Amino acid sequence: MGSEGTGIRLIEKGKRGIIHAVFSRLGLILLLLVLQLMVMVAVFRWFSAFLPHLFGGVVVLGVIMVVHLLNSGADPTAKITWLILITLAPVFGCLFYLYAHTDVGHRAVKQRLRELIGQTRDAIPQDRAVAERLRSESPETLALAAYIGRTGCFPVYDQTDVTYFPSGEAKFAAMLERLEQAKDFIFLEYFIVDEGVMWGRILEILARKAREGVDVRVMYDGTCEFTTLPHDYPQRLEKLGIRCKMYAPLLPFISTHYNYRDHRKILVIDGHTAFTGGVNLADEYINQKEKFGHWKDTAIMLRGKAVPSFTLMFLQMWSMEEKSPVFEPYLNAPCHPCPEAAGYVLPFGDCPLDSEKVGEMVYMDILNRARDYVHIMSPYLILDGELETALKFAAERGVDVKLILPGIPDKKAPYALAKNHYASLLRSGVKIYEYTPGFVHAKVFVSDGTKAVVGTINLDYRSLYHHFECAAYLCGTSCIPSIEEDFQATLAKCRAVTPETVRQEKWTLRLMGRLLKSVAPLM
Repeated sequence: MGSEGTGIRLIEKGKRGIIHAVFSRLGLILLLLVLQLMVMVAVFRWFSAFLPHLFGGVVVLGVIMVVHLLNSGADPTAKITWLILITLAPVFGCLFYLYAHTDVGHRAVKQRLRELIGQTRDAIPQDRAVAERLRSESPETLALAAYIGRTGCFPVYDQTDVTYFPSGEAKFAAMLERLEQAKDFIFLEYFIVDEGVMWGRILEILARKAREGVDVRVMYDGTCEFTTLPHDYPQRLEKLGIRCKMYAPLLPFISTHYNYRDHRKILVIDGHTAFTGGVNLADEYINQKEKFGHWKDTAIMLRGKAVPSFTLMFLQMWSMEEKSPVFEPYLNAPCHPCPEAAGYVLPFGDCPLDSEKVGEMVYMDILNRARDYVHIMSPYLILDGELETALKFAAERGVDVKLILPGIPDKKAPYALAKNHYASLLRSGVKIYEYTPGFVHAKVFVSDGTKAVVGTINLDYRSLYHHFECAAYLCGTSCIPSIEEDFQATLAKCRAVTPETVRQEKWTLRLMGRLLKSVAPLM
């Protein structure tokens, strides 16, 4: 364990390279996964050769699957992807479809999560007085709250102070300050954790608070084992008195469960302060390390009545493998209401294991109800037909729809797919801008000076369909002008996308986008 003026480090230098990964537990697991994949491909090829002789042709199988797909409840864009795959490779496509939709990898997880949501559905009662005031002030927000409430315990709150952070650096500074004040419990749930200045300084505080008797828990997504942390990192944190879990850690078995990742970013302190937004716990998020130019990100801090919703979201994920989950003491912790705070806050989560696309519906609700403007920042733009139509329709009826996307991409494939949407959106009047200093990782919607969403939900299939996500819907809160001001400040650093710039894109990038569009729902 080291501390070199940048907080605590638990990984020795030289233990994170590709050679170390190849000869580690990760390397062994990847080898086993490759062997299983080879066996599956061999079985599919055997079926491809054998099935026509047994049933008289591949056509019958293809027709059956096409009829099934057309009558299924799948997203129309996803249907097209599966139809293409089944048409090109009928046997492989059919078997792959059956494997992907039998819930082999996550059936137990889905059942457990359903139980936890059922147990906690009434854990935080809706304040009727708040709902009645909202009915008179913003009935459309109450209607949205009713929809979100179908998926779990997500009340709408008043008396919640919301602070907007226009950068990862600003959030980091506030996190350190608030963590120092923790007395009872600290809950962290993040998609990415990586050792460096940011995590080192946070970990230093967490370890000290754990020694003082504070209940400190850390949960991160299992994909960190691929990229940033060793498999035994939870045990290393346990030695510091910090309870730690990985969501869906990598195992040597091919499973559909790996498709569903915990993309949330939540910090809860003592039940009265919560953070969420796009910022993970790694140095690039505070521009301590440059990866794709300047990293533009955003976050919010909540203080007051709405915080218990984030406590509940954390505890539900934490309790997936707990035999006797405990909720009440943490949900009943004093939340320190802020009577002077304006507006309403509706925290919500999105679960990939139910039939609701909450994040997408919230975004579409903002687009459909907007009168003057909807301004959006997102790192990715991989849209299904419904969301693309909502963006275009809002612009076509005179709403100022502006999108800020990265100028320097982190991944080539999503970048090419985003550009594939440009021409269609521009024709409808959507204005698109690219952030020239670097990479935009913010996930922000702001509309009409009265509504906003800040959270973890990207405009892509992974966020809208395949990830656990979270966000806060804001109505009339005092920070909304700050969100719009940040959007305008960011816009000043962007280049405008025009039909001419679209035509001037490299033909290889355009071709990649067109080819990948057919498989976008699987990415």
